[in-house]
Amino acid sequence: MADSDNTTTLPYVTRRRVLEGTVVATTAWTLQGNAPASGAGSTNVRSDAALALWREWERVHKQTERLCRRQQRLETRLVESVGFPCVTVRLTEGEQVTVHSIEMLNEVLGKAPDMAALREKAEADFAAHQARWDAAAEQTGYTAAFRAEREACEKMQDLLQAFSTTPATTLAGVAGKLDAVLREGEAWEECSEFPWPQIRSALCDLVRIAEGFGADRVRRRRIRHDQTETLRHSR
Repeated sequence: MADSDNTTTLPYVTRRRVLEGTVVATTAWTLQGNAPASGAGSTNVRSDAALALWREWERVHKQTERLCRRQQRLETRLVESVGFPCVTVRLTEGEQVTVHSIEMLNEVLGKAPDMAALREKAEADFAAHQARWDAAAEQTGYTAAFRAEREACEKMQDLLQAFSTTPATTLAGVAGKLDAVLREGEAWEECSEFPWPQIRSALCDLVRIAEGFGADRVRRRRIRHDQTETLRHSR
């Protein structure tokens, strides 16, 4: 309508960004033991509790991303078929306001007696929409998917907290700590701002140094092998 505004207040929906990138891929590949660098800086990488913790975190992180994708797909279908629970009310001035929570509805309408009838009807309409959403969420599996993702996130947070009390004994263990912090932080925050570029740079440095150590060990083993073969054939 020409004399009305349509104001929509969307609900707060938690969203993790699924990260893809060269640094993440290279670090994960290195720490999983697919490159000689995984044991750099230590003669016994298997005893590094921080690296073992990172591997468990990586497993839960991948599980969380899978669950997040599934939940988002289900939520998209749910929004398209039912729509986020909401109600649109017309104020006395003629303005139309769409709200997505009872709290926001109370803020918009207030507690004035002359708004009681409008508030009661709006609350009933909102409750009806919420009931349709809840029923569809249960039927489509969205509720279960949301619960599973939340539980996986809580497990991942517990593992992240454990990093602060688990000393690393290898470069790979240190890189694992930085990798987990970087990916968790970038999933929520603006990744171009402090401290994420600095952490990303430090992680790149560690991976590069570790890969250098790994390459040096390979070269030394080859030299020793060649020397042994030379001595064996000279006898």
